[in-house]
Order: sequence, then structure tokens, then C-alpha cells
Amino acid sequence: MRFARLGSPGTETPVVFDGDQAYDLSGLTADVDGTFLASDGVARSRSALAAGTLPLLPEAAAMRIGAPIARPSAVYCIGMNYAAHAAESGSEPPTDLVMFMKAPNTVVGPFDDVAIPPGSTKTDWEVELGIVIGHRASYLPSLAEARRHIAGYVLANDLSERDWQIAVSGGQWSKGKSAPGFCPTGPWFVPAGDVHADDVRLRSFVNGEPRQDSRTSDLIFGIDRIVYELSQVLTLEPGDLVLTGTPEGVALSGRFPYLAPGDVVELEIEGLGRQRQRVVAA
Repeated sequence: MRFARLGSPGTETPVVFDGDQAYDLSGLTADVDGTFLASDGVARSRSALAAGTLPLLPEAAAMRIGAPIARPSAVYCIGMNYAAHAAESGSEPPTDLVMFMKAPNTVVGPFDDVAIPPGSTKTDWEVELGIVIGHRASYLPSLAEARRHIAGYVLANDLSERDWQIAVSGGQWSKGKSAPGFCPTGPWFVPAGDVHADDVRLRSFVNGEPRQDSRTSDLIFGIDRIVYELSQVLTLEPGDLVLTGTPEGVALSGRFPYLAPGDVVELEIEGLGRQRQRVVAA
């Protein structure tokens, strides 16, 4: 079972996929968002699908694919969470969780164009596993409890402008992370019980050439630990998106050129689908 949102930006229709068939969720929910997740929307959708009460969306194959979760209240990101990526960034692996934020309005569809911001010379790609929060989490008592607050997972591209992130940031990474469209997400939201997100392969390609290739089992701070530690310093709300970090193989390493108009970025995570973005000038 996979959730998606299909249609033009701002008017997407919520759907659930069973195999290749897309079923319209409009009679069950207005959107795939925090309210839907907090009200056991995943379980209700599963029951409705099993009962055969959801109508097919026959034109689904021709529709744009939007971000699978409607705009979250927050997008939290974990930095340098793969040892090899920390090394290519010129840093030692962190001993404490490194957190920064992206603006929620950076979340766009997985096949939407990526615009190089005006003045940017170092726009970079980053394939990441995204955690979607299902229930409000604050001061969680244990790692096991953290897992129970996760609704599911998505594929995301944590696009970054490295000069703005590092050289002229004043020490705050978010400045290089929040340009319009800098968080392509999806194509699907997959419920937590339907994918073994602790050990899946994630890869990225630019113009068909391999860039990143790793597994989430290489995370320094694992999924439960991330949610637990974040809950000790902030409140996670249903529908919030948490990006878990990117592996080595980005342009920041110096091994590859930064993105330019005309490039094509592709990313994939086992069980969570594949993205493709065309890079354009702003």
C-alpha cells in the first residue's frame, strides 16, 4: 500500500495505490496530511481498500505526482549522519545529533523541475530517507516509544546551495537549504509497517552517471534515535518530515561538478520509489 497526491500544485487528489491501481481517498479525507495521519488514516484506508469501498481514479496515470504528504508544519534535517559523507565534507563524524531546518514550502513533487537560484554556483543534490511523523512527539521516554510515533517513510532530495550553507551562512545551514523547490519528495508515502527502512539501499544519479550508493544501515544515528533525540528538544507534529542525512557522493566532495541548467537528477530508495528532476535556470 502506497499513498500519493496527484494533480496540479495546490489541488492534488489524495490516493492510495494497491499494485498499479490508484484509488481515490477524497471520500475518506481531504488530504494526506497531519490530521489524516493522527486520526489513523492509514488504518482506515487499509480497511476501506480491503472492503472495496474506494473508487478507482481512472485518469491517475496521466496526472502530475505531487509530494505525497501535504505541506508539513516543519522539515527537520540531520546533518553528516553517514561517516563517509562527514569525511568528504571535511568533518569528523558527529558525536551529537546535528540538526538544521528547511522551510516547509520547499516540499514539492518528485518530478517537478529544480530551479537553480539566482546567483547560485554550488547547487547540490542529496538523496535521503525521510521519516513522516504520525503522532505528536514530545519528551519521548524511550527509543521504542519513538518508533510508535512514526507513520511511515518517503524518498527526498535535500537540495543545497553550498556557498550559502557554508561560506556565507553565519553558521546557520538553513540559509542554503530553503530555496524554492529545494525538497522534492515522493513519489510515495509508504506506511512504516510496509518497508524495512532501517536497511534499504539509496542511490542518486546525475545525467545517468552514478553518484551516491549506500544503505540506511550505515546511518550514524538510526531512525529511532533521531526521533527520540529530536523529541527532547522540540515537539514533532503529525505530518512533520524528518530527513535523516545523505551518504557520500555529492558535489561538495569536489569529485563531481555542481548542478547546472540542463542536468537531470535521479534518486531512488528501495521500496520508496524513484524521482527525476530536470534542472533549469531560475
